[in-house]
Amino acid sequence: MESQVRGGTRWKRFAVVMVPSVAATAAIGVALAQGALAASFSVSGQSFKVTAQELNGTGFSQYGAIDQGYTLSGEKTAHPVAVSVFDTARIQKMCQSVVTPNIPLLGSVSLTLTAGDSADPDKQVNAKNLYIDVEDLGADAEFTNIDIGVAGKDISQGPGMKAGEVQKKQANPYGFAQQAEKAKLSDVKQTAWATTAGTFKLPGLKMKLQTGTHECY
Repeated sequence: MESQVRGGTRWKRFAVVMVPSVAATAAIGVALAQGALAASFSVSGQSFKVTAQELNGTGFSQYGAIDQGYTLSGEKTAHPVAVSVFDTARIQKMCQSVVTPNIPLLGSVSLTLTAGDSADPDKQVNAKNLYIDVEDLGADAEFTNIDIGVAGKDISQGPGMKAGEVQKKQANPYGFAQQAEKAKLSDVKQTAWATTAGTFKLPGLKMKLQTGTHECY
């Protein structure tokens, strides 16, 4: 999958239209020291796809931002994203896939990761201080005590806007945001550019590499 917005995109020109059915689920991401929040980083030239049977999150918020990054040939680019944030998230039956194209002698190579394939909550994927930079999402969603139209700087649910985004003008603190005490998403399918978490626990993690295109959906 290819999705690029050439360099020169500015957050002042960007608006995300979000409705209560638009939220995000977790993806395999960067596991950092507990409680730490990473500053914004340049994303790779590859987005990744994620599916989940169900996500149950607390302290949910969402706002629009721009991810700066590179193409696979090294050119600078930018991607408009909806950043979905959770204090905590529990995910059942998660799958993540990323396809690397045009490898000499091999063609495309797919990396697939699965985890949390259990009805037991203690054996599902668990994350804290979770940020997901989402490009596309489909899910059935239910929110508890949702506020729509909050200014980004006034988000009170979850750990707040990602460190460094406002200073780097990758997110507008006065722009549209929404928040809810709880979020439940079922039959999730999403494409994302980045995931950051304070902790990310992945029971039953399995990784598979194979030639060709083999995606979670």
